[in-house]
Amino acid sequence: MNNRTWMSRSLAGTAVLMLGLTLAGCGGGGGDASSRPENELHLAVYGDASNKVEQAMVDKFNQTSDVKVVLDTIPGADYQTKLQTIIDTDSAPDIFFNWGGGSIANFVKADLLMPLDDLIEEDPQLKDAFLPSVFDTAVIDDKSYGIPMRGTQPVMLFNNSDVLKQAGIDAPPATWDDLLDDVEKLKAAGVTPIALGGADQWPTQMWFQYVFDRVAGEGLFQSALDGDTDVWDSEESREALGKLRELIDAGAFGTNFDSVKFTDGGSPTLLSSGRAGFELMGSWAYATHLDANPEFAENVLGYSEFPAIEGGKGDPANLAGNTNNFYSITKNTRYPEEAGEFLKLMYSDEFVQEQIAIGNLPTTTNTEEFLDEASNPEYAKYQFDLVKDAPHFQLSWDQAYPPEATVTIHTAVAQFFSGQIDEDGFIKAMQSL
Repeated sequence: MNNRTWMSRSLAGTAVLMLGLTLAGCGGGGGDASSRPENELHLAVYGDASNKVEQAMVDKFNQTSDVKVVLDTIPGADYQTKLQTIIDTDSAPDIFFNWGGGSIANFVKADLLMPLDDLIEEDPQLKDAFLPSVFDTAVIDDKSYGIPMRGTQPVMLFNNSDVLKQAGIDAPPATWDDLLDDVEKLKAAGVTPIALGGADQWPTQMWFQYVFDRVAGEGLFQSALDGDTDVWDSEESREALGKLRELIDAGAFGTNFDSVKFTDGGSPTLLSSGRAGFELMGSWAYATHLDANPEFAENVLGYSEFPAIEGGKGDPANLAGNTNNFYSITKNTRYPEEAGEFLKLMYSDEFVQEQIAIGNLPTTTNTEEFLDEASNPEYAKYQFDLVKDAPHFQLSWDQAYPPEATVTIHTAVAQFFSGQIDEDGFIKAMQSL
């Protein structure tokens, strides 16, 4: 998934609110499989550049299978709304693209999806061939509902190495205190310490994901997802909010971040033009800079892990971001065995090579064997090692919750950063989910 996928997922939140609530209340639907064409499996995917690989896997499967997979590409901007509309009808796909986590939680609750545990028992590679921190994103109530099918995109701290050097910063910050020191040095050098596309809102969310994880560990957010809203008013939650307020008040993001966007190139340009020192962004930032300014991407752009917070409960090796996208199977598919056979292609060497060729980073255990084929092997290996070694990979908050929560989350993080709400206001907003 790229940043455009994330944006479409976010923008769909409002549109699918009532649909999501309706699905959560229904049961055992999914349409009538016998009404579908014989010897066809319909595969619904998010329409973008990655469809090239998805078509290649469909073609490979269809060479030897009597049941043919039909690729149904839905424009990215319409994908989430369309899926919610058809998922419990006779037009439901047999297999469909999703984000795991909250994106399928309502479907599981409505008994629309087929657990994959029996398929995994028959072929353990459907689980063992993938990095655990990624695979677990589509495990709900101890049952597996998704197989990773694109590339991982952890959020990292990018930097302009020339700007850091000119400000007297020798290395990216390893700790929170280092980051605060770097903010002061960058302000003294006359640049905005950290570029932030606050007008998009989801880049602001990235700061919450990491700071909450570093301070409280992964348990706090998981407890919130499980329904314990009291954790938002816990000591650790307030400490995390205090850390964020400390950074904001230090002037880390300048004064006009609310009018800057990542999606129109605003915040990346601040970094590449030397007007900012850092930007916290998903790993797609490299491709964004490579497209806009190849020389900067290849020679100046630096990257590092999010800093550790001393005394925090979270492991400094924990990640946040987009773990991967997933294929899930609808419960009433006419051809469950053939659907399972198709999913096995997601750990094949050919799949990995095809994904790497278009710039994606698969999360199979055999991916390491092919990283030298990436356009930037050093960058690909760095990302893969982060994901492989992560004790926990936190799915982005707006994807871990069901889609109808997106507007509330985005509004709360944006208003906290801009000072429109304080800690109590943020806590109240998150407890409403």
